[in-house]
Amino acid sequence: MSTINGKIGVTTENIFPVIKKFLYSDHEIFLREIVANAVDATQKLKAIAGKGEFKGELGELKIYVESDEKANTLSITDRGIGMSAEEIDKYINQIAFSSAGEFLEKYKDQLDSIIGHFGLGFYSAFMVSKKVEIESLSYREGEKGVRWSCDGSPEYTMTEIDRKERGTKITLYLDDDSKEFSQKGKIDELLSKYCKFMPIPIVHGKKQEWKDGKYVDSKEENIINHIEPLWVKTPAEIKDEEYLEFYRNLYPMKEEPLFWIHLNVDYPFNLTGILYFPKISDRMEIAKNRIQLYCNQMFVTDSMENIMPDFLTLLYGVIDSPDIPLNVSRSYLQSDANVKKISTYVTKKVADRLEEISKKNKEEFEKKWDNLKLFIEYGMLTDEKFCERALKFALFKTTDGKFVGYEDYRKLIESEQTDKNKKVVYLYATDAVAQYPFIEQAKNRGYQVLLFDCQLDAHFVNLLETKLKDSRFARVDSDSTEALIPKKEISKPTLKEGVERDLESAFVSVLPKEASFNLTAENLGENEAPIIITQNEFMRRYRQMSQLGGGMNFYGEMPESYTLKFNCDNPLSKAVLESFEKETASIAEDIKNREKETRDALGKIEKELEGKKDEEITSEQKKEKEDLNKTLSDLRKERKEMAEKFAADNTLIHQLCDLALLSNNLLKGKALNDFIQRSYKLIKK
Repeated sequence: MSTINGKIGVTTENIFPVIKKFLYSDHEIFLREIVANAVDATQKLKAIAGKGEFKGELGELKIYVESDEKANTLSITDRGIGMSAEEIDKYINQIAFSSAGEFLEKYKDQLDSIIGHFGLGFYSAFMVSKKVEIESLSYREGEKGVRWSCDGSPEYTMTEIDRKERGTKITLYLDDDSKEFSQKGKIDELLSKYCKFMPIPIVHGKKQEWKDGKYVDSKEENIINHIEPLWVKTPAEIKDEEYLEFYRNLYPMKEEPLFWIHLNVDYPFNLTGILYFPKISDRMEIAKNRIQLYCNQMFVTDSMENIMPDFLTLLYGVIDSPDIPLNVSRSYLQSDANVKKISTYVTKKVADRLEEISKKNKEEFEKKWDNLKLFIEYGMLTDEKFCERALKFALFKTTDGKFVGYEDYRKLIESEQTDKNKKVVYLYATDAVAQYPFIEQAKNRGYQVLLFDCQLDAHFVNLLETKLKDSRFARVDSDSTEALIPKKEISKPTLKEGVERDLESAFVSVLPKEASFNLTAENLGENEAPIIITQNEFMRRYRQMSQLGGGMNFYGEMPESYTLKFNCDNPLSKAVLESFEKETASIAEDIKNREKETRDALGKIEKELEGKKDEEITSEQKKEKEDLNKTLSDLRKERKEMAEKFAADNTLIHQLCDLALLSNNLLKGKALNDFIQRSYKLIKK
């Protein structure tokens, strides 16, 4: 064959698949594509030999990757089927025609691991090369060797050569800005990332050994891949220690997993893999992208967001399927129908495995619950189908450390914890130590208290209120014990006019200014604390939710707001009330009389002005009304100052407020020190 010069065939008919194929996220993917082609060529030869169409010696079927930093080249050599001049013309010169499709059809009974589309991914080499050269000899008898060369333009040169060895060698003459790809360290890194489980041995240089104080090449070839990774084996023949060893190889510095799932399905799609459940703490500060996606043992991606359900990205392991497209454009993977089917299947298998453990080994499931809880809650919050399944096996954990399924727990609390509106109230704490006094008060009434100490729980209780019929969740410190699960209407105390507002002015004046407090007077029983600080369940929950995002940021921007419950039944509260009324009686009466006179005068002028248009009202009348309103405002201010003055010197008010703050972990810094010093003085008395 004489030298042929020609132009690569690119037509509007076949260029589109190439454009789609090269939606790569990184130029480094070229190495995966070319090595994959070499693997394909080798697998094809094995298939042909298996069918009896190749009678020659197979020999050692390895792929050699050689990097030359001085020459700035990289070569990949295989001993596969090779190509003739005619095949190079068809599969290389005519871009986007692929031999894989027709080959699979012919040899589908002998071969199930053609990785890519032979000839198409080859052109990724030009992303990093100024020139690419192919030297090849077909396995067929009588064929001649051929060299093909192209500098990245449509022009190519094809020449017959004297090549003795079957197979193909591709040499990349790297661009000046791609010199890193001629460095041994970089190629080792890429081969380990993309090719470490490919089914044909891949050799890159020699293994190194320590000699004379330095590392030197040994005589042994450096095979970088495992041709039979654990997931391609039958689960029945694998021991637990092998699963753990494989996990350690994938994630060397990680704690051992809780358990694992071996995926193995051939209908309605092909899928193998192993997924590990890592130990997850109660925080979401977790590295995702731990699941590696493969296509016939060739790495595709480990960036799984929006490809798998988000909660599954917390798992570790590998998924391998020939039905996964090799296009690594994330948008393409996200929209691919097969990827969506695989995602649905994996979700189901994860739910199956969790339910199986919960039923067959309840004790083991309970022991691992604290490490599983965040994963399961996240799944229930983000995946409706998983949520339906998880409702059957998810557990509640009580503040006593007991684990109970949802259905059994409802039966346990239904009789005692149903409120006057026929809703079952699930009490919970988020910190068993900080909320201990409130937990004990609830337990003394015969109530059970759950422990919800995961950062997702603010969102999760909202979900549970929609999933568990006729239910309501209340944090144990969100109200007085009696009001948490009201069985009947609670009567309001009868106080003199304005006294409740006066009490609010008095108590709020000695409370921290960083938060907002409002006071309500209630009859809570003489055994209940005199002052109780609570936080509205709705506001607190949505404030926490806003901290995790979800479009509720305005709640996070609002100041902390608390309710101060003044228990009129407690003897200490009664003492404060009696002292206040006694010390402020004359001043309060005087202010009250002046308020009445002012309101009477204001009512009189408002009646005179009733029905009049603004222009019909005289300036004198307007001023008189304005002055009366100002007088009312001044009187309210005067009354507020009266209450604040009373509180400033009242040791009991300070002590009661500090005790209420202390029980909510709100007493800090100077205020805490003042409380301690005041307590010492009270003890001395």
